[in-house]
Amino acid sequence: MARRRLLLLLKPFDVFQFGQSGGASPITVPQAFRYLDNRRRVHKDAINFCQDILRKKSNIDWEPILRTNLSQPIRNFDLVVTVGGDGTLLQASHFLDDSIPVLGVNSDPTQVKEVLDDILAGQKLPSNLSRISLSVNSQPLSSYALNDVLIADPCPATVSRFSFRIQRDGESCGPLVNCRSSGLRVSTAAGSTAAMLSAGGFAMPVLSEDLQYMVREPISPGAAIRLMHGIIKSDQSMKASWFSKKGVIYIDGSHVFHSIQHGDSIELSSKAPSLKVFLP
Repeated sequence: MARRRLLLLLKPFDVFQFGQSGGASPITVPQAFRYLDNRRRVHKDAINFCQDILRKKSNIDWEPILRTNLSQPIRNFDLVVTVGGDGTLLQASHFLDDSIPVLGVNSDPTQVKEVLDDILAGQKLPSNLSRISLSVNSQPLSSYALNDVLIADPCPATVSRFSFRIQRDGESCGPLVNCRSSGLRVSTAAGSTAAMLSAGGFAMPVLSEDLQYMVREPISPGAAIRLMHGIIKSDQSMKASWFSKKGVIYIDGSHVFHSIQHGDSIELSSKAPSLKVFLP
């Protein structure tokens, strides 16, 4: 069997420091202290567990790296294994195109060895998860969203003014919708069970290539209320115009963002390269 190259992407296990001398512990409630310390130890054990498995694989060249040290696109690997949680997988997705599959391992692994064996033997194939591509003033952004995008004021509680319409092949296929609200959220199928669902949206089949959008807290929408929430089909895109002084495009949370200003045009679609993920 040909040698394979694997990147082991790790959530740092020393996020919380306990019992430091020379000062009071930041955790003062004993129960919370024990819980957080236990999660740290479980995560450290998970990392050691995965590394022990890989050391026994004679046909694998593997390299560990902390997710905080990622700064360049991931290239020249056959597989990426993330150890942590959803945040670690999301961060990896921002550095991957559709050529390298990823396996997400929760910090409480059970059948990692069996799954890894099946993947390396070609007995398990990855699924393609849709991502959101974005452009501002016709210039593509380098990051794709695996979960969702929020377009809002830098203070998301502030009222923003914007308009949008759905289009296909550059031609309008829906009405122009003018909005005053706290922002616009667009989610993928994979992200539809997160903030979108909490806000009143619906869960989508995880392999769907459609996107779901929702105007957050619209002010006096009137008859346009039916247009505040809907679907962007896989062959469609959304074209939005920003009419507030400042704005921010948040990609999969608050860590990846792009600033916008009055008059900017934003286009969103599911035409981004998919993310190849080994699903349970």
